[in-house]
Amino acid sequence: MIQVTFKDGSSREFEKGISALDVAKSLSAGLARQALSVEIDGETRDLTTPLEQDCKVTFLTFADDMGRWTMRHTASHVLAQAMKKLHPEAKLAIGPAIDNGFYYDFDLDGTLSTDDLTALEKEMQAIIKQDLKLERFELPREEAIAFMQEKGEPYKVELIRDLPEDAVISFYRQGDFVDLCAGPHLISTGKIKAFKLMSVAGAYWRGNEKNKMLQRVYGTAFDKKSELDAYLFRLEEAKKRDHRKLGRELDLFSILDEGPGFPFFHPKGMVLRNLLEDFWRSEHTRRGYQEVKTPIMLNRQLWERSGHWDHYRENMYTTKIDDVDFAIKPMNCPGGILMYERKIHSYRDLPVRMGELGLVHRHELSGALHGLMRVRCFTQDDAHIFMTPDQIKDEIVGVIDLTSHFYDIFGFKFHVELSTRPENSMGSDEDWERATQALRDALEAKGMDYMVNEGDGAFYGPKIDFHLEDSIGRTWQCGTIQLDFQLPERFDLSYVGQDGEKHRPVMIHRVVFGSIERFIGILTEHFAGAFPLWLSPVQCKVLTITSRADEYAQQLCDELNDMGIRTEVDLRNEKIGFKIREAQVEKVPYMLVVGDKEMESGVIAVRHRKAGSLGVMGKADLVAKIQKEVAEKALDPEN
Repeated sequence: MIQVTFKDGSSREFEKGISALDVAKSLSAGLARQALSVEIDGETRDLTTPLEQDCKVTFLTFADDMGRWTMRHTASHVLAQAMKKLHPEAKLAIGPAIDNGFYYDFDLDGTLSTDDLTALEKEMQAIIKQDLKLERFELPREEAIAFMQEKGEPYKVELIRDLPEDAVISFYRQGDFVDLCAGPHLISTGKIKAFKLMSVAGAYWRGNEKNKMLQRVYGTAFDKKSELDAYLFRLEEAKKRDHRKLGRELDLFSILDEGPGFPFFHPKGMVLRNLLEDFWRSEHTRRGYQEVKTPIMLNRQLWERSGHWDHYRENMYTTKIDDVDFAIKPMNCPGGILMYERKIHSYRDLPVRMGELGLVHRHELSGALHGLMRVRCFTQDDAHIFMTPDQIKDEIVGVIDLTSHFYDIFGFKFHVELSTRPENSMGSDEDWERATQALRDALEAKGMDYMVNEGDGAFYGPKIDFHLEDSIGRTWQCGTIQLDFQLPERFDLSYVGQDGEKHRPVMIHRVVFGSIERFIGILTEHFAGAFPLWLSPVQCKVLTITSRADEYAQQLCDELNDMGIRTEVDLRNEKIGFKIREAQVEKVPYMLVVGDKEMESGVIAVRHRKAGSLGVMGKADLVAKIQKEVAEKALDPEN
C-alpha cells in the first residue's frame, strides 16, 4: 500500500501501482470527468500514470494552467493527425501548447488556405468523435531514430539527435497516428470539448531564418463551447480596438518605414501624451519627487560599472566618440545614480526621490515589433529612490499607493506578482534574500494578494510587477518596483549617518506607466479610442445645422478654446446627421449642435458620444459641466 496526500492536506491509502485516474474515480466521479492531467510530487503527468510510492497528488482541470496546457497540447496532436490524414506528404515539426491555444508547424508543398483550415477542423472533429486513447511508450535512442526515419519525419529525427544522451525518448499513439512527445496528454481525444483553428503563418524551423520556412497552423481549445465563443468574441473586440488601427483613424501616431520601431506622434497624439505626462508630474510633485533629466548617451565605463554591459549588451545600441565606446541608454538608472552622486547626502536628506521621463532605446528584432506595444525607443516614467535600510518598507508602500492611485484613475483592475532572483544575476544570496523579504513585507503590510514568479527578477534585484486588466479582460504588465542592493554597492554610494560615518543607501527603481508609448497603446485599446474627457485630444466639436449659424458656431468654438476646452468646429455644407456620425467615429465626447433656434436663443443642443442627446444648455452650464468632469478625471458611464 502507498500513502497519497491531496491538495487539501488529507491523505488516503491505495494499492501500489494504481493509476492517478482510478484515484480520482475513487474520490468523485465528477472529479474524474473534469481532471485533464495530474501533478505528482510537483511534476505534471498523464492521468494514466501509475502511482508507485508515497506521493502528493493534485488533479488538474481546465481551471489550472497546466490542465489547459494538457488539453491544448493534445489538440495540437489531433491537428497533426488530421493534417497527415488529409496531406500524407506533410512533414511534422513541432506542436506545443501556448498562451490561449496551440500551434503545429508543418513542411508542406503549397500554401494552406482558409478552406484548408475548414477541412482540417472537420477531420479533427472526426478524430475527437472517435475518442481515441492516447498511449505513451518509450524507445531507446537508435530505435527512436529508426522509427521516425521509417515514417519519413526528418524534423523529428533531428530533434531526437539533439536530445541529451541520457534523455528519456517518449512517443504518444492515438489510433494509427504516432508523434514524438514528452507529454503529458489527455487520456483520449474525446476529452477535447471545443476548439477552433485560427490562422496560418510562416515560421522558420527552430526560429532560425537560415532554415526552411514552415507553415504554422494556430488554434485554440476550451473546456466548454460557451468559453470558446466568449474568447472568439473578445478576439473580434480586440481587432476593433487595435491601437494601430485606431492610431491611424484618430490621427494619433504612426510608425513609418523610415524608422521601424520608432514611433512618430501626431499633434493629437501629442495632446494625449502631454496630458499623461502633466498628470505624472503633478502627482509626483505632490509626493516629494524631484524631476531630473539625464543624457541619452553615456560611455562604456559607466555601463560596465552598472553591469548592463555584461548583462544587457545585446539589447544596447553603441557607437564610438573619440575612440571611446558609448551606448545609447537602455535604462535610466545609471544616470539617476550619477545625479545622486553629485553631492554628499546626510541621513536627514533621505529618502531622495528622483523622477525622470527618460527616453531609452533597446534593440528588438524586427519580427517582435508591434505598434506602440513593442518598439525600439520609448519613454520610461522612471524614478529612483535612495533611502536608509529602515525606510525600505515605508517607501515601497508609498510606491504601491501611488501606483494604485494611477490605475484607479483609468479604471484598471490589477493584480501583482513578486518576481525572484533570475539565473543571470549579480550579488550575494544574503542581499537577495533581504531584498525579496522586504518586498514581501510591504505587500503583506498592504494586505495585497500576490503570486510569486520564480526567477523573473531583474539581474540586480527582485521586483513587484503590476498586471493591469483592461475592459475586455486582457492583462498588461506595466508598473514595477525593483529593490536594489547591488548598484549602490557597485557605484560605492553613501550617505552620512547619525554617527558621522558613511553608510550604504538602498535603491528602488520603479515605473508606473512603464512606457508612455506602450501605456498610450493600452489606453487606446482599453477605451476603444473613446478616451475620458480629460484625455480626449478633441473634447468638443461644434456642428452647424445651417450656414447661417457659422459665425455663432465659430465664436462658440473660440470661446471654449480660450477657456482651455479643446474644441473644433465643423462648418461644412453637410447634413447634420452626417456630421454627428462622423464626430462619433472620431470619438469626440461632446457634440454641440447649433442652428437658427440655438443662435437666436444663445443656447446649445448638446450630445454625448455614449449617452446621446443631453438636451439644450446655456454656455455657462455646459462649461461648468465640462470643467467639473475634467477636474474629477471622470470616466464615461460605460467605462
